[in-house]
Amino acid sequence: MSPMRIIILAVAAIAAIGAAFLVRNLAETSGGTDSGTPVERIVEVEVSQMKVLIAQADLPVGTLLTPENFEWADWPEKTVNPNYFTQLTTPEAMEELTGSVVKTALFLGEPILPQKIVQKGETGFMAALLEPGMRALAVEISPESASAGFILPDDRVDVILTQDVELMDGQGMTERTLTTTILQNVRILAIDQTFGDVEGVPTMTGSTATMELTPEQTEVVTLAARTGSLSLTLRSYADANFNNGQALSKPDVFEDVDTVARVMIYKNGTATAGGS
Repeated sequence: MSPMRIIILAVAAIAAIGAAFLVRNLAETSGGTDSGTPVERIVEVEVSQMKVLIAQADLPVGTLLTPENFEWADWPEKTVNPNYFTQLTTPEAMEELTGSVVKTALFLGEPILPQKIVQKGETGFMAALLEPGMRALAVEISPESASAGFILPDDRVDVILTQDVELMDGQGMTERTLTTTILQNVRILAIDQTFGDVEGVPTMTGSTATMELTPEQTEVVTLAARTGSLSLTLRSYADANFNNGQALSKPDVFEDVDTVARVMIYKNGTATAGGS
């Protein structure tokens, strides 16, 4: 074979190889353009996180917080608000906030903020604890009139009025003691409890009980407290939904309290109500 033929064949082979590479590159470029699918690149970036105290469920206004309402959750450190409760700065926050009341509604997964709750002892705690439209009324109690100190905040009680009245009969004036249940299923908001003893047995006692009542019911209790003595009887937890969880007063409770404060006078065998 002549040298010229060898040179021609070598040039042809090199040209064929170059053409093959060119066609492959064009095919790859054309295929990426025709598909219309953008190329996704996943870049992993390590983000520093902190444990933040968040709400474990939706918490409406007035919710009395318990440990079940909180949980610690990972939160990007760069977005942590200085007011958040973090496990690094306030590790006891869950225990410290137990017993607080929600002042502004919280939602599932939302970080707890001091501005949205009222802690025990803070101004406005009792107001936050009250249901809308309700009133807080304090009455004096004793171990004998409040189930020997076993009544605690958030318990339900009945309110009983006891009163001594004088009745006029054929024998003259006779004293009698009358009792009537004026309210049922009343929610106890607070009791100023202190340690003491009843008949030598250590117990918790208090001198004042604060109840959650409607405006009308506060008038009934205030009038009853002026005309006699009040006693609180503890109700079972099983009765918590009695009357849909609301305090119940008798339809004629105003008349009952007013009548009980009167003196019954007998004239010619007929009983009439006189002044107290």
